[in-house]
Amino acid sequence: MQVSHRFAEESAIFDDDHLVSLAGLVPVMTLAGQTRLPQLLAEKVSITQPRIASGTANPGPKLATVIAGMCAGADCIDDVDVVRSGGMTTLFGGVYAPSTVGTLLREFTFGHARQLESVLREHLTALCERVDLLPGTHKRVFVDIDSLLRPVYGHAKQGASYGHTKIAGKQVLRKGLSPLATTLSTEHGAPVIAGMRLRAGKTGSGKGAGRMVAQAIGTARAAGAGDILVRGDSAYGSRSVVRACRRAGARFSLVLTKNAAVRRVIAAIGEDAWTPVKYPGAVRDPDTGEWISDAEVAEIPYTAFASTADRVTARLIVRRVKDARYPDALFPVWRYHPFFTNTAEPTAAADITHRRHAVIETVFADLIDGPLAHLPSGRFGANSAWVLCAAIAHNLLRACGVLAGDRHGHARGATLRRRIVTVPARFARPQRRPVLHLPRHWPGATSWLRLWRSTIGFTPPSAMPI
Repeated sequence: MQVSHRFAEESAIFDDDHLVSLAGLVPVMTLAGQTRLPQLLAEKVSITQPRIASGTANPGPKLATVIAGMCAGADCIDDVDVVRSGGMTTLFGGVYAPSTVGTLLREFTFGHARQLESVLREHLTALCERVDLLPGTHKRVFVDIDSLLRPVYGHAKQGASYGHTKIAGKQVLRKGLSPLATTLSTEHGAPVIAGMRLRAGKTGSGKGAGRMVAQAIGTARAAGAGDILVRGDSAYGSRSVVRACRRAGARFSLVLTKNAAVRRVIAAIGEDAWTPVKYPGAVRDPDTGEWISDAEVAEIPYTAFASTADRVTARLIVRRVKDARYPDALFPVWRYHPFFTNTAEPTAAADITHRRHAVIETVFADLIDGPLAHLPSGRFGANSAWVLCAAIAHNLLRACGVLAGDRHGHARGATLRRRIVTVPARFARPQRRPVLHLPRHWPGATSWLRLWRSTIGFTPPSAMPI
């Protein structure tokens, strides 16, 4: 690929007021308006005693500016300025400068972040009503919970402290902040974020998990969920999480820490109880049709939290795999992975369902590759608001991907930004009728137009007469 013209130094000029660099934000923010995001922000976010009075005026449009910038790929406060370039200010009203939205974010406290978290939950419910965001909710919805540690490097980051994280399979100490997230997904629907909360880096992974799970189950019910299964790793196999599941009528599939009691129960499993399961490298026996595998599963009844009022008896399903550190051992050396569940699935199917909890890692990957590439402020409250705006933007982009169709419903966030949002256009008004002139032969033009017609051409259903 070569340049076809000989340009001079003065051949590049930033002087066109009608070029739009992010034409895809028109259907994206139209969908936000159709799902009442601006109204929810205005109704629920209220800062009554600000440090800077002018900084907290009109919080709804300012937060909407942040969310729009994140949908366009902003990963710091200064990047939000991308929504004010060229003809963008002609297409959108109520667009604020980065300095203005930064002042607002620095006014946030713990309580204000909870207000924004309420917006996240209600907006997700509205998105599910407007778009088939979670197909199959009447059958089963998966609630996954996990945390991550986002590294920070400045000395002025409030709440930053050293916490444990895993890098290349090894536990390391790293200075950072730790968001805790819950997601909703279905068998055929990509995960969306039901709740998010920023914590100090040294905070234990399971702190606050019970309340987060209860809120996520409530959001799933509001979105029309039937059967709900809560999944989590060993940090969330706790009394508070199990109690929240049982109170809300949800099933659970949670990894248990291998303490002495769990080890005794695993040791009591008979050798004939283990069943081979499909695993990387597994093959079927041509005679019996059974799997020949380095992974096996078995189950046994187990009573968790036996010495407390929250004691519960359910199935302890254990998956064991051959330890790769001992390939030449005379007898197999096993590693055991137990999880506690009250589902009715067969043992092998329950193991496969539980291991799909890793789907939450795709959400973290999207956020890290987008707005959570950095935690931009030195104030903890501002970073809490930033994290929640990132979650709202993630859900909004996911809904737009579903409306665009094809493979966009399960595409990465970076792919959705590239194919849907960052589409250049020229804005014109022939006969006072606004028109966007888009590039000819644009890849994905059919999907983009499908999203455009689904939002711009949407007619809300009329109210039924009383």
